[in-house]
Amino acid sequence: MRNIVFTLPMPMSFQTANVDRSPVLMLCSVLRFPNESMRIVMVTIIGAVLGFFIGISFPSVSITKLHFPASFVSYIQDKNSALTTQALLNHAWTSARNARGNSTEQTSNSTLKIYVPTNPKGAEGLAPGIVVPESDFHLRRLWGDPSEDLSFKPKYLVAFTVGIAQKENINRAVKKFSENFAILLFHYDGRVTEWDEFEWSKRAIHISVRKQTKWWYAKRFLHPDIVAAYEYIFIWDEDLGVEHFNAEEYIKLVKKHNLDISQPGLEPDRGLTWQMTKRRGDREVHKDTEERPGWCSDPHLPPCAAFVEIMAPVFSRDAWRCVWHMIQNDLVHGWGLDFALRKCVEPAHEKIGVVDSQWIVHQVVPSLGNQGQSENGKAPWEGVRARCRKEWGMFQTRMAEAEKAYYKMMGITPPNSTLV
Repeated sequence: MRNIVFTLPMPMSFQTANVDRSPVLMLCSVLRFPNESMRIVMVTIIGAVLGFFIGISFPSVSITKLHFPASFVSYIQDKNSALTTQALLNHAWTSARNARGNSTEQTSNSTLKIYVPTNPKGAEGLAPGIVVPESDFHLRRLWGDPSEDLSFKPKYLVAFTVGIAQKENINRAVKKFSENFAILLFHYDGRVTEWDEFEWSKRAIHISVRKQTKWWYAKRFLHPDIVAAYEYIFIWDEDLGVEHFNAEEYIKLVKKHNLDISQPGLEPDRGLTWQMTKRRGDREVHKDTEERPGWCSDPHLPPCAAFVEIMAPVFSRDAWRCVWHMIQNDLVHGWGLDFALRKCVEPAHEKIGVVDSQWIVHQVVPSLGNQGQSENGKAPWEGVRARCRKEWGMFQTRMAEAEKAYYKMMGITPPNSTLV
Protein backbone atom coordinates (compact mmCIF):
# COMPACT_ATOMS: atom_id res chain seq x y z
CA MET A 1 0.00 0.00 0.00
CA ARG A 2 1.25 3.44 -0.89
CA ASN A 3 1.79 5.93 1.86
CA ILE A 4 -0.20 9.15 1.36
CA VAL A 5 1.05 12.39 2.91
CA PHE A 6 -1.29 15.46 3.16
CA THR A 7 0.30 18.86 3.29
CA LEU A 8 -1.26 22.35 3.10
CA PRO A 9 0.26 25.23 1.15
CA MET A 10 2.42 27.26 3.48
CA PRO A 11 2.19 31.04 3.37
CA MET A 12 5.19 32.78 1.83
CA SER A 13 6.13 34.24 5.21
CA PHE A 14 6.48 30.77 6.63
CA GLN A 15 8.41 29.56 3.62
CA THR A 16 11.01 32.26 3.87
CA ALA A 17 11.22 32.26 7.63
CA ASN A 18 13.46 29.81 9.37
CA VAL A 19 10.70 28.27 11.49
CA ASP A 20 9.24 24.82 12.02
CA ARG A 21 6.04 23.83 10.33
CA SER A 22 2.79 24.14 12.34
CA PRO A 23 1.68 21.23 14.53
CA VAL A 24 -1.36 20.71 12.32
CA LEU A 25 0.78 20.30 9.22
CA MET A 26 3.17 17.99 11.01
CA LEU A 27 0.25 15.91 12.17
CA CYS A 28 -1.10 15.71 8.68
CA SER A 29 2.27 14.80 7.26
CA VAL A 30 2.59 11.74 9.37
CA LEU A 31 -0.89 10.43 8.88
CA ARG A 32 -1.04 7.14 7.08
CA PHE A 33 -4.32 5.68 5.88
CA PRO A 34 -4.88 1.98 5.45
CA ASN A 35 -7.48 2.25 2.73
CA GLU A 36 -9.51 4.65 0.59
CA SER A 37 -12.50 4.75 2.97
CA MET A 38 -10.38 5.86 5.88
CA ARG A 39 -8.87 8.59 3.76
CA ILE A 40 -12.30 9.99 2.94
CA VAL A 41 -13.32 9.94 6.60
CA MET A 42 -10.20 11.78 7.68
CA VAL A 43 -10.54 14.38 4.93
CA THR A 44 -14.12 15.04 6.06
CA ILE A 45 -13.09 15.43 9.71
CA ILE A 46 -10.21 17.76 8.89
CA GLY A 47 -12.46 19.82 6.61
CA ALA A 48 -15.09 20.14 9.35
CA VAL A 49 -12.48 21.28 11.87
CA LEU A 50 -11.06 23.85 9.49
CA GLY A 51 -14.58 25.03 8.60
CA PHE A 52 -15.41 25.45 12.29
CA PHE A 53 -12.38 27.66 12.93
CA ILE A 54 -13.04 29.69 9.82
CA GLY A 55 -16.70 30.09 10.78
CA ILE A 56 -16.07 31.39 14.29
CA SER A 57 -13.76 34.03 12.86
CA PHE A 58 -16.88 35.71 11.33
CA PRO A 59 -19.68 37.44 13.39
CA SER A 60 -22.87 35.46 13.73
CA VAL A 61 -25.29 36.13 10.91
CA SER A 62 -28.94 35.13 10.88
CA ILE A 63 -29.91 33.99 7.43
CA THR A 64 -33.41 35.35 7.97
CA LYS A 65 -31.91 38.79 8.48
CA LEU A 66 -29.92 38.83 5.25
CA HIS A 67 -31.62 41.33 2.97
CA PHE A 68 -30.16 41.69 -0.50
CA PRO A 69 -30.88 44.71 -2.67
CA ALA A 70 -32.96 44.26 -5.80
CA SER A 71 -29.95 45.04 -7.98
CA PHE A 72 -28.06 42.17 -6.35
CA VAL A 73 -30.95 39.76 -6.91
CA SER A 74 -30.99 40.75 -10.56
CA TYR A 75 -27.29 40.15 -10.65
CA ILE A 76 -27.76 36.63 -9.33
CA GLN A 77 -30.44 35.89 -11.90
CA ASP A 78 -28.31 37.07 -14.77
CA LYS A 79 -27.15 33.86 -16.47
CA ASN A 80 -24.23 35.65 -18.04
CA SER A 81 -22.87 36.95 -14.76
CA ALA A 82 -20.09 35.23 -12.89
CA LEU A 83 -21.08 35.42 -9.17
CA THR A 84 -18.07 34.76 -6.98
CA THR A 85 -18.03 33.51 -3.43
CA GLN A 86 -16.25 36.70 -2.38
CA ALA A 87 -19.11 38.87 -3.71
CA LEU A 88 -21.69 36.81 -1.84
CA LEU A 89 -19.77 37.07 1.42
CA ASN A 90 -19.35 40.84 0.98
CA HIS A 91 -23.09 41.35 0.56
CA ALA A 92 -23.87 39.03 3.49
CA TRP A 93 -21.48 40.91 5.76
CA THR A 94 -23.01 44.28 4.81
CA SER A 95 -26.54 42.98 5.43
CA ALA A 96 -25.60 41.57 8.85
CA ARG A 97 -23.99 44.82 9.89
CA ASN A 98 -27.12 46.78 8.93
CA ALA A 99 -29.36 44.34 10.83
CA ARG A 100 -27.22 44.78 13.95
CA GLY A 101 -27.49 48.56 13.57
CA ASN A 102 -31.32 48.37 13.34
CA SER A 103 -31.46 46.22 16.47
CA THR A 104 -29.33 48.77 18.35
CA GLU A 105 -31.63 51.56 17.17
CA GLN A 106 -34.73 49.72 18.44
CA THR A 107 -33.07 49.17 21.82
CA SER A 108 -32.11 52.84 21.94
CA ASN A 109 -35.69 53.96 21.16
CA SER A 110 -37.02 51.74 23.96
CA THR A 111 -34.50 53.18 26.40
CA LEU A 112 -35.39 56.77 25.43
CA LYS A 113 -39.13 56.31 26.04
CA ILE A 114 -40.22 58.43 29.06
CA TYR A 115 -42.20 56.83 31.86
CA VAL A 116 -42.35 58.48 35.30
CA PRO A 117 -44.70 56.59 37.67
CA THR A 118 -44.53 59.38 40.26
CA ASN A 119 -46.11 61.87 37.84
CA PRO A 120 -49.85 62.60 38.20
CA LYS A 121 -52.08 59.87 36.80
CA GLY A 122 -52.22 60.09 33.03
CA ALA A 123 -49.03 62.17 32.78
CA GLU A 124 -46.53 59.34 33.27
CA GLY A 125 -45.21 59.80 29.72
CA LEU A 126 -44.10 63.38 30.35
CA ALA A 127 -40.74 64.53 31.61
CA PRO A 128 -41.18 65.78 35.21
CA GLY A 129 -39.82 69.19 34.32
CA ILE A 130 -42.81 70.00 32.08
CA VAL A 131 -45.53 68.76 34.48
CA VAL A 132 -47.53 71.52 36.23
CA PRO A 133 -49.98 69.75 38.59
CA GLU A 134 -51.33 72.87 40.33
CA SER A 135 -52.99 76.11 39.29
CA ASP A 136 -54.52 79.26 40.82
CA PHE A 137 -56.98 82.10 40.22
CA HIS A 138 -54.31 84.71 39.36
CA LEU A 139 -55.46 86.88 36.45
CA ARG A 140 -52.98 87.18 33.59
CA ARG A 141 -52.56 89.49 30.61
CA LEU A 142 -53.09 88.53 27.00
CA TRP A 143 -49.84 90.26 25.95
CA GLY A 144 -46.26 90.80 27.08
CA ASP A 145 -43.85 88.51 28.88
CA PRO A 146 -45.64 85.93 31.12
CA SER A 147 -42.99 86.41 33.81
CA GLU A 148 -44.08 90.05 34.12
CA ASP A 149 -47.84 89.38 34.41
CA LEU A 150 -48.02 89.31 38.20
CA SER A 151 -46.51 92.11 40.19
CA PHE A 152 -48.30 90.76 43.27
CA LYS A 153 -49.76 87.37 44.20
CA PRO A 154 -52.57 87.06 46.79
CA LYS A 155 -51.74 84.66 49.61
CA TYR A 156 -55.30 83.82 50.67
CA LEU A 157 -58.66 83.14 49.01
CA VAL A 158 -62.17 84.10 50.09
CA ALA A 159 -65.18 82.64 48.26
CA PHE A 160 -68.74 83.92 48.73
CA THR A 161 -71.88 82.29 47.35
CA VAL A 162 -74.06 85.24 46.39
CA GLY A 163 -77.29 86.55 44.93
CA ILE A 164 -77.90 90.10 43.78
CA ALA A 165 -80.19 90.79 46.76
CA GLN A 166 -77.15 90.64 49.08
CA LYS A 167 -74.97 92.86 46.90
CA GLU A 168 -74.49 95.61 49.45
CA ASN A 169 -73.76 93.20 52.28
CA ILE A 170 -71.11 91.46 50.19
CA ASN A 171 -69.61 94.82 49.28
CA ARG A 172 -69.17 95.60 52.97
CA ALA A 173 -67.70 92.14 53.59
CA VAL A 174 -65.16 92.32 50.76
CA LYS A 175 -63.83 95.60 52.14
CA LYS A 176 -62.76 93.67 55.25
CA PHE A 177 -60.33 91.64 53.15
CA SER A 178 -57.04 93.20 52.06
CA GLU A 179 -55.26 92.85 48.73
CA ASN A 180 -53.65 89.71 50.14
CA PHE A 181 -56.97 87.97 49.40
CA ALA A 182 -58.20 86.79 46.02
CA ILE A 183 -61.97 87.33 45.76
CA LEU A 184 -64.18 84.63 44.23
CA LEU A 185 -67.95 84.98 43.82
CA PHE A 186 -70.25 82.05 43.07
CA HIS A 187 -73.48 83.47 41.60
CA TYR A 188 -76.49 81.25 42.21
CA ASP A 189 -78.97 83.63 40.51
CA GLY A 190 -77.11 84.13 37.21
CA ARG A 191 -76.80 87.90 37.67
CA VAL A 192 -73.19 88.96 37.27
CA THR A 193 -72.91 92.25 35.36
CA GLU A 194 -74.72 94.20 38.10
CA TRP A 195 -71.64 93.75 40.31
CA ASP A 196 -69.50 95.85 37.97
CA GLU A 197 -70.38 99.00 39.89
CA PHE A 198 -67.83 97.92 42.52
CA GLU A 199 -64.20 98.50 41.63
CA TRP A 200 -63.08 95.33 43.43
CA SER A 201 -65.49 93.27 41.29
CA LYS A 202 -63.37 93.96 38.21
CA ARG A 203 -60.48 91.98 39.65
CA ALA A 204 -62.65 89.30 41.28
CA ILE A 205 -63.35 85.88 39.79
CA HIS A 206 -67.03 85.35 38.93
CA ILE A 207 -68.54 81.90 38.43
CA SER A 208 -72.23 81.75 37.60
CA VAL A 209 -74.42 78.63 37.74
CA ARG A 210 -78.07 79.01 38.68
CA LYS A 211 -79.65 77.53 41.79
CA GLN A 212 -76.60 75.80 43.28
CA THR A 213 -75.12 75.82 46.78
CA LYS A 214 -71.64 76.79 47.92
CA TRP A 215 -70.66 73.14 48.50
CA TRP A 216 -71.70 72.27 44.96
CA TYR A 217 -69.44 75.08 43.74
CA ALA A 218 -66.64 74.15 46.12
CA LYS A 219 -66.54 70.54 44.95
CA ARG A 220 -66.31 71.59 41.32
CA PHE A 221 -64.23 74.78 41.36
CA LEU A 222 -62.08 74.62 44.50
CA HIS A 223 -60.12 71.46 43.83
CA PRO A 224 -57.04 71.38 46.12
CA ASP A 225 -54.72 71.60 43.12
CA ILE A 226 -56.55 74.72 41.93
CA VAL A 227 -56.31 76.54 45.27
CA ALA A 228 -52.86 75.23 46.22
CA ALA A 229 -51.40 78.73 45.85
CA TYR A 230 -53.40 79.99 48.86
CA GLU A 231 -52.41 79.40 52.48
CA TYR A 232 -55.99 79.74 53.78
CA ILE A 233 -59.35 79.36 52.06
CA PHE A 234 -62.49 81.13 53.39
CA ILE A 235 -65.78 79.59 52.18
CA TRP A 236 -68.49 81.92 53.45
CA ASP A 237 -72.22 82.50 53.22
CA GLU A 238 -73.57 85.82 51.99
CA ASP A 239 -75.56 86.84 55.08
CA LEU A 240 -72.76 87.61 57.53
CA GLY A 241 -72.29 90.90 59.36
CA VAL A 242 -68.61 91.82 59.49
CA GLU A 243 -68.53 95.09 61.43
CA HIS A 244 -66.20 93.59 64.05
CA PHE A 245 -64.10 91.52 61.70
CA ASN A 246 -60.69 92.14 60.13
CA ALA A 247 -59.33 89.41 57.88
CA GLU A 248 -55.62 90.20 58.37
CA GLU A 249 -55.96 90.12 62.16
CA TYR A 250 -57.91 86.89 61.87
CA ILE A 251 -55.08 85.24 59.92
CA LYS A 252 -52.57 86.31 62.57
CA LEU A 253 -54.63 84.65 65.31
CA VAL A 254 -55.16 81.46 63.32
CA LYS A 255 -51.41 81.13 62.84
CA LYS A 256 -50.67 82.03 66.44
CA HIS A 257 -52.99 79.34 67.80
CA ASN A 258 -52.13 76.77 65.12
CA LEU A 259 -55.68 76.33 63.82
CA ASP A 260 -56.10 74.38 60.58
CA ILE A 261 -59.90 74.64 60.62
CA SER A 262 -61.63 77.62 62.23
CA GLN A 263 -64.41 80.18 62.10
CA PRO A 264 -65.04 83.61 63.62
CA GLY A 265 -67.07 83.66 66.83
CA LEU A 266 -70.78 84.36 66.39
CA GLU A 267 -72.49 87.22 68.19
CA PRO A 268 -74.86 85.32 70.49
CA ASP A 269 -78.01 87.37 70.00
CA ARG A 270 -78.98 85.92 66.61
CA GLY A 271 -78.51 82.85 64.44
CA LEU A 272 -76.81 80.73 67.09
CA THR A 273 -77.29 76.95 67.00
CA TRP A 274 -74.31 75.51 68.89
CA GLN A 275 -72.58 76.69 72.05
CA MET A 276 -69.22 75.92 70.50
CA THR A 277 -69.50 78.73 67.95
CA LYS A 278 -70.72 81.33 70.47
CA ARG A 279 -68.30 84.22 70.87
CA ARG A 280 -66.52 84.56 74.21
CA GLY A 281 -65.46 88.05 75.12
CA ASP A 282 -62.62 87.16 77.48
CA ARG A 283 -60.18 85.43 75.10
CA GLU A 284 -58.74 85.37 71.58
CA VAL A 285 -59.64 81.77 70.72
CA HIS A 286 -61.49 78.85 72.28
CA LYS A 287 -61.36 75.19 71.28
CA ASP A 288 -64.00 73.52 73.47
CA THR A 289 -67.23 74.24 75.28
CA GLU A 290 -70.01 72.73 77.38
CA GLU A 291 -73.21 71.77 75.66
CA ARG A 292 -76.58 70.66 76.94
CA PRO A 293 -76.57 67.47 79.02
CA GLY A 294 -76.12 64.32 76.97
CA TRP A 295 -74.98 66.09 73.81
CA CYS A 296 -71.29 65.23 74.13
CA SER A 297 -70.20 61.66 74.77
CA ASP A 298 -66.58 62.82 74.77
CA PRO A 299 -65.33 66.34 75.67
CA HIS A 300 -62.89 66.17 72.75
CA LEU A 301 -65.58 65.36 70.18
CA PRO A 302 -68.29 67.47 68.44
CA PRO A 303 -70.21 69.46 69.28
CA CYS A 304 -68.18 70.17 72.45
CA ALA A 305 -64.80 70.33 70.64
CA ALA A 306 -63.22 69.80 67.22
CA PHE A 307 -66.21 71.57 65.70
CA VAL A 308 -67.12 74.63 63.62
CA GLU A 309 -70.22 75.30 61.55
CA ILE A 310 -70.40 75.32 57.77
CA MET A 311 -71.64 78.91 57.38
CA ALA A 312 -68.21 80.59 57.67
CA PRO A 313 -65.40 78.01 57.82
CA VAL A 314 -61.75 78.79 57.18
CA PHE A 315 -59.38 76.03 56.09
CA SER A 316 -55.63 75.76 55.86
CA ARG A 317 -54.37 74.52 52.53
CA ASP A 318 -53.57 71.04 53.91
CA ALA A 319 -56.86 70.68 55.78
CA TRP A 320 -58.84 71.69 52.71
CA ARG A 321 -57.17 68.99 50.62
CA CYS A 322 -58.68 66.40 52.96
CA VAL A 323 -62.06 68.10 53.36
CA TRP A 324 -62.53 68.48 49.61
CA HIS A 325 -62.21 64.73 49.16
CA MET A 326 -64.81 64.16 51.87
CA ILE A 327 -67.44 66.36 50.19
CA GLN A 328 -69.96 64.20 48.32
CA ASN A 329 -70.83 65.09 44.72
CA ASP A 330 -74.57 64.65 45.14
CA LEU A 331 -74.99 66.04 48.67
CA VAL A 332 -75.03 69.76 47.91
CA HIS A 333 -75.98 71.35 51.25
CA GLY A 334 -73.07 70.12 53.34
CA TRP A 335 -75.15 69.22 56.38
CA GLY A 336 -73.24 66.81 58.61
CA LEU A 337 -69.92 67.90 57.17
CA ASP A 338 -69.19 70.05 60.23
CA PHE A 339 -69.29 66.98 62.51
CA ALA A 340 -66.82 65.15 60.24
CA LEU A 341 -64.22 67.91 59.78
CA ARG A 342 -62.24 66.44 62.67
CA LYS A 343 -61.32 63.51 60.40
CA CYS A 344 -58.99 65.83 58.51
CA VAL A 345 -56.70 67.16 61.28
CA GLU A 346 -54.88 65.59 64.20
CA PRO A 347 -55.33 66.19 67.08
CA ALA A 348 -58.67 67.66 66.07
CA HIS A 349 -59.51 69.20 69.47
CA GLU A 350 -56.30 71.26 69.18
CA LYS A 351 -56.38 72.10 65.46
CA ILE A 352 -60.04 73.19 65.24
CA GLY A 353 -61.26 76.28 67.05
CA VAL A 354 -63.28 79.51 67.13
CA VAL A 355 -61.63 82.95 66.92
CA ASP A 356 -63.41 85.11 69.50
CA SER A 357 -61.64 88.45 69.11
CA GLN A 358 -62.66 88.64 65.43
CA TRP A 359 -66.37 87.94 65.35
CA ILE A 360 -69.29 88.09 62.93
CA VAL A 361 -73.09 88.20 63.06
CA HIS A 362 -75.26 85.63 61.31
CA GLN A 363 -78.09 87.65 59.78
CA VAL A 364 -80.16 84.56 58.91
CA VAL A 365 -81.32 85.70 55.47
CA PRO A 366 -83.08 82.73 53.76
CA SER A 367 -81.99 83.79 50.28
CA LEU A 368 -80.89 80.32 49.16
CA GLY A 369 -84.09 78.78 50.48
CA ASN A 370 -86.03 80.98 48.12
CA GLN A 371 -84.20 79.33 45.22
CA GLY A 372 -86.14 76.15 45.90
CA GLN A 373 -89.39 75.03 44.27
CA SER A 374 -92.84 74.86 45.79
CA GLU A 375 -94.21 71.31 45.92
CA ASN A 376 -97.33 69.79 47.47
CA GLY A 377 -98.45 73.15 48.78
CA LYS A 378 -95.19 73.73 50.68
CA ALA A 379 -93.13 76.90 50.44
CA PRO A 380 -89.84 76.70 48.46
CA TRP A 381 -87.72 77.03 51.60
CA GLU A 382 -89.50 74.07 53.22
CA GLY A 383 -88.43 71.75 50.42
CA VAL A 384 -84.84 73.01 50.72
CA ARG A 385 -84.82 72.43 54.48
CA ALA A 386 -86.22 68.90 54.05
CA ARG A 387 -83.45 68.13 51.55
CA CYS A 388 -80.85 69.42 54.04
CA ARG A 389 -82.04 67.06 56.77
CA LYS A 390 -82.18 64.13 54.37
CA GLU A 391 -78.63 64.78 53.19
CA TRP A 392 -77.39 64.88 56.78
CA GLY A 393 -78.68 61.36 57.38
CA MET A 394 -77.28 60.12 54.07
CA PHE A 395 -73.85 61.56 54.81
CA GLN A 396 -73.74 59.97 58.25
CA THR A 397 -74.69 56.59 56.80
CA ARG A 398 -72.06 56.79 54.07
CA MET A 399 -69.31 57.76 56.50
CA ALA A 400 -70.22 55.00 58.94
CA GLU A 401 -70.39 52.35 56.22
CA ALA A 402 -67.11 53.48 54.65
CA GLU A 403 -65.29 53.27 57.97
CA LYS A 404 -66.88 49.94 58.83
CA ALA A 405 -65.73 48.53 55.48
CA TYR A 406 -62.21 49.81 56.09
CA TYR A 407 -61.96 48.28 59.56
CA LYS A 408 -63.25 44.98 58.22
CA MET A 409 -60.70 44.97 55.42
CA MET A 410 -57.92 45.66 57.95
CA GLY A 411 -59.19 43.03 60.36
CA ILE A 412 -59.88 45.62 63.08
CA THR A 413 -62.90 45.70 65.38
CA PRO A 414 -64.64 49.03 64.61
CA PRO A 415 -65.63 51.46 67.36
CA ASN A 416 -69.32 51.69 68.24
CA SER A 417 -69.78 55.05 66.55
CA THR A 418 -67.60 57.52 64.69
CA LEU A 419 -70.16 60.26 64.00
CA VAL A 420 -72.73 62.14 66.00
